[in-house]
Amino acid sequence: MSQVRASLPTRRGILTAGGVLGLGAVLAACGDDDASAKGGSDKGADAASGPWSFKDDRGETVKLDEAPKNIVAFTGAAAALHDYGVQVKGVFGPTTTKDGKPDVQAGDMDVSKVEVIGNVWGEFNVEKYAALKPDLLVSTMFDGAGTLWYVPEESKDQIAKFAPSVGISVFDVQLTQSLERTAALAEALGADMKAAAVVEAKKKFEDAAARLKAAAKARPEIKVLAGSASAELFYVSTYNLSIDLEYYKALGVNIVEPDAKAIEESGGWFESLSWENVDKYKADVIIMDDRAQAIQPADIDEATWKKLPAVKAGQVIARSPEPILSYAKCTPLLNNLAEAIENAKKVA
Repeated sequence: MSQVRASLPTRRGILTAGGVLGLGAVLAACGDDDASAKGGSDKGADAASGPWSFKDDRGETVKLDEAPKNIVAFTGAAAALHDYGVQVKGVFGPTTTKDGKPDVQAGDMDVSKVEVIGNVWGEFNVEKYAALKPDLLVSTMFDGAGTLWYVPEESKDQIAKFAPSVGISVFDVQLTQSLERTAALAEALGADMKAAAVVEAKKKFEDAAARLKAAAKARPEIKVLAGSASAELFYVSTYNLSIDLEYYKALGVNIVEPDAKAIEESGGWFESLSWENVDKYKADVIIMDDRAQAIQPADIDEATWKKLPAVKAGQVIARSPEPILSYAKCTPLLNNLAEAIENAKKVA
C-alpha cells in the first residue's frame, strides 16, 4: 500500500494501485458455525473453564461455550496478542516479505509456527481457514462501518460461517484506546495482565508518553511530517483518523497538516504529491511509513527528496501507520519520536 491512510474503499484502491497484489480469487469451502450472540464479558483464566464472551468495537458480543482455542487473526493483531502470551493458529495479512523474512507487522511471532492463509491484500484461503477449525477470527477496523481489515469483501459472508469475529477499532481514536481494547481482548483470552512483564511494558509506555509530551512542549517549533512513498507519489498524512498521529497531536507534537481539500478527496487521510512537489510542506522531522508496501527512505532515489532539509539533516525516522497494539511494541515508537524532536535542528 502506497499511502499513509485512506477511508476503507480508498485504502483498498491504493493497495492495488501501489503495487501490492490486487484482489485475488479465494478458494471456496462450505461450512457453518454457531455464530456470535450478544452478552457480557468474561476475563482471563476464568474464561477457560466456562462460557466465554467478548464485546467488540462494533458493539457486537461473541458468546461461546468456552474460551476460543483456535484463533485466526490479522497479522498485526496476532502479533499484539503474542506479546501478551496469547498464541494464534493462523494469520492473514502481511506476514512474510518477498525474501521470506517476517514482515514488520509480524512482530516477534515465529511465522513458521502459524498457518498463513493470506499474505497480501485480497488473499484469504478459505479452505485453509476451514481446516483450522477456527473458534474466533480477530482483526482491526479502519472505518466506522465495522469492516474487518484484510478480510476480502467478496468472501466475507462465507468466511463468517466458520467462526464469529472480533473487531478492534483503529479508526478515528487515539492509540491508547486501541491499546486498551487489545489488552482487554488478550485478558479475555487468558492473558495474565498482572504478570511482571506486562505491568512493566505498560509503565514503560506511560513513561515514553510523558517523555514525548515533554519534548513536544520544550520544542514546539519542531514540525513533524508523516509521509509514505511510492514510485509515483509521496503521501502526506493528516493527523486526523490515524491512531498514532491523533495521539501524538494530543501530546502536543507539531504535526504538519496537509491541504484540507486534498485530504477530503482522499477520504480524509492524506494528500498525494508528485515527487516534483514533495517540498510543498516544510518539516524538521519526517516520520516515514515502515510497512513493506511503502518504499523505504534509504531506497528513495528522487533528487527532490534528497534535497529536503530534514533529509539532508538526517532527521528522518520510521513510523508504523499500523502499529502492533501492545504496549511493548508501541513504546519504541514514542521514544524514537521524542528523541528525534529533542535532538532536531530547526531546518524548516
